[in-house]
Amino acid sequence: MWPPSCAAATSTWTRTAAGSAPGGRHDGRRPELGRDARLGGEAAAPGGARRRRRAPAWGLDVRDAPAGHPRAGRAPFAGAPVLRQAVLRPARRRAADTRGERPAAARSHRCPRRPARGRRRHGRALDHPSLLMTLLPGTVRLTDEGSDRRAELLARQLLGIHRVRVSEETRPRTYEAWTGSERVTVPPATGRPELWRRAVDVIRRDPPGCRPRFLHRDFHPGNVLFDGAGDDQRVSGVVDWVETSWGPADLDVAHCSTALALLHGVPAGMSFADRYTEAGGSLAEDRAAHLYWRLLDALAFAPDAEKVAVPWRESGRTDLTPTVLAGRLEAYVEALLDRYA
Repeated sequence: MWPPSCAAATSTWTRTAAGSAPGGRHDGRRPELGRDARLGGEAAAPGGARRRRRAPAWGLDVRDAPAGHPRAGRAPFAGAPVLRQAVLRPARRRAADTRGERPAAARSHRCPRRPARGRRRHGRALDHPSLLMTLLPGTVRLTDEGSDRRAELLARQLLGIHRVRVSEETRPRTYEAWTGSERVTVPPATGRPELWRRAVDVIRRDPPGCRPRFLHRDFHPGNVLFDGAGDDQRVSGVVDWVETSWGPADLDVAHCSTALALLHGVPAGMSFADRYTEAGGSLAEDRAAHLYWRLLDALAFAPDAEKVAVPWRESGRTDLTPTVLAGRLEAYVEALLDRYA
């Protein structure tokens, strides 16, 4: 339950940032925006990020707006405000100071993201750090049908993100590795333990040198919105910028490649780096260095990619069972070693 004082502050701030009419009140659970708008239920995007615990997000439903209000009679729609509040551990609060500004850095390259309508970094008066964003059009698309076309669009979009230029003052934190040689969980039922030992040995070395750049760091099909159909499909939004980092382009390419291999099969994952370079991107010329980044990402999904499988299955991909994903991950690791080792 939200303390009434915090709820009232959140309501007041949200109305002001969204440009809506006054008259907020507190319903005992969540802040509401009075006659002109109300906060709906939690609406985390399907197929979303790797973290299981997501910050609550509420779409502002304005069907109760008074007559004459520009959004009267309309449910949440493209351009409507969306409120997200994050419950941050103390160690992550410092990072929250700049994360709200990072998506804005993509404006120069027309990266479709949720523009911030307002921000309260520390949440001292609002219960939690809060970000008021704009709802984007489009949907998350995880089906096998049309996946080749979407992979081309993903590669081009990722290249655009990597071309974002940031100053030293606004540069995001250095990337964080999501696994290590001592943290990999080898599938207990594998019949190929030696394959996994070879893969783990690759990431046992120190990270190779790289030319760092602006990274999304959690770029994969579950964090990209698409609009249109067939050849008219386009990327309409890129979401979940909380992991934005500074590091090698290979790491972003590796993350999306692993996701594609798990979603659509090993060939889809193995071809994404080629799509990226064909679009104009640059990756490590040293095959051993590129393999390091690819396996550093892939091994973080061991043993069965369950941390992404749950939202994928909830989005309709019920065929992605633990057995299927464990098999695809192992086959993908083997393909990486065969091509780059």
